Amino acid sequence: MAEVVSTNQFKTGMAIEIEGQPFTIVDFQHVKPGKGGAFVRTKVRNIATGAVLDRTFRSGEKFERMHTQSRKMAYLYSTEDEVVLMDNESYEQVSISPVMAEDALKWVVENMEVDLFYLNNVPFEVQAPNFVELLITQSDPGVQGNTAQGATKPATLESGAIVQVPLFIEEGERVKVDTRTGEYLSRA
Repeated sequence: MAEVVSTNQFKTGMAIEIEGQPFTIVDFQHVKPGKGGAFVRTKVRNIATGAVLDRTFRSGEKFERMHTQSRKMAYLYSTEDEVVLMDNESYEQVSISPVMAEDALKWVVENMEVDLFYLNNVPFEVQAPNFVELLITQSDPGVQGNTAQGATKPATLESGAIVQVPLFIEEGERVKVDTRTGEYLSRA
């Protein structure tokens, strides 16, 4: 018998079945309005098509949970048509579509470890580590002066992502970034 989960048990990344289609939960928020029943506002990604939808469910509504597996993989390279990953244990190479990995690719460089998620032994999503340490390849010099506390400037990382960093961070330094929010955390 399949496991059934309630909207109260939702977690980011959980795979559920909605109207016969497999979805993963990208984001969710429990809402308790002053009048009427509570509900859950969610963003879900269709595993088959990659489409992200906004859905609202009544609190306590139940769904069939789909079990996924994840494997640690090393990111090797990507082209216009494919992303190539290598299993860290068996050294088997897996080729997936760039659409599956587009969110993770902006935070990883060659040989960095990522998680490849499988549903029924078919890969469907790549996730970057929650925290990465990357080199700043381009950043304007910080200008001290008429700034309130917490002034930031844009910096381009070696992976191509652009993050806001404090003025004292310079080109060539390594920084730690939270990949879930895209925020600078500290020097590496």
